[in-house]
Amino acid sequence: MNTRLHKISFPASKQSFARRAGFTLVEILVALGIFSLVLAAIYSSWTAILRASKVGTEAAAAVQRARMAGRTIEESLTSVQSYAQNMRLYAFLAENGNDSTLSFVSRLSPSFPRSGKFGDFSVRRVTFSVEQGRDGTRDLVLRQNPVLMDMDKEEKEVPLILAKNVKQFKTEFWDLRLQDWVDEWKQTNQIPVLVKVSLQLADTHFSHQVREQITRIVSLPSVTVPALFQVPRLQGIPQNQQFPPGQAPPGQAPPGQVPGQLPGQAYPGGQQFPGGSKL
Repeated sequence: MNTRLHKISFPASKQSFARRAGFTLVEILVALGIFSLVLAAIYSSWTAILRASKVGTEAAAAVQRARMAGRTIEESLTSVQSYAQNMRLYAFLAENGNDSTLSFVSRLSPSFPRSGKFGDFSVRRVTFSVEQGRDGTRDLVLRQNPVLMDMDKEEKEVPLILAKNVKQFKTEFWDLRLQDWVDEWKQTNQIPVLVKVSLQLADTHFSHQVREQITRIVSLPSVTVPALFQVPRLQGIPQNQQFPPGQAPPGQAPPGQVPGQLPGQAYPGGQQFPGGSKL
């Protein structure tokens, strides 16, 4: 049996197509390089978007925090209170410098920060101060305590942080005599007419660039209540004035007499008082 092998020949165009059906190593490397460049461009664009979003969020948070701090200070100043009869409790204190402080007594609304903690004690001493934070930042913090009570342990150790990365916290006061702003308030037994509060916040605690700055000029509608207004019965009466036995200053009942009781008037109960009255 004879077997013949026949050579199959293809046209020139089909032979050329068969030789070019695959990719060479150089073409693969070029394609991988282009793909890597595209991935790198996409990654860099994505990281830039994330970085810009983070910076924008931090900037917005800093602006909002600065505005809330300014609003809190302004709200507390507009309701400041002071009474000359108990000036030891109502002193208006302020100090500028690296560790600036501002402290006074105010009647605060229920919406004031941490008001729920103090319940019905709406008249409280508020103290704003710049202190070193736990993470190395300089923070503006707020502490409160009812006017007749000491500050509790929680307020001392965990105050409310109003702003972080504080570059400057400064208070100025309008001097009626000088007709100008002064940065020191020596008349602690009086309430200033105007208070200018300046707050500067930086990007970070080691940065010198100021990111946000607010300035508020607050008019204080309150004045120190004189002692005579607190005790009206003493108004116009010398402190050392002596009264005859059985008499008392206006507005006070004589010794042994119930307020509102007339001399010689009897009250049920059988208890005798000087002057023939009974209670």
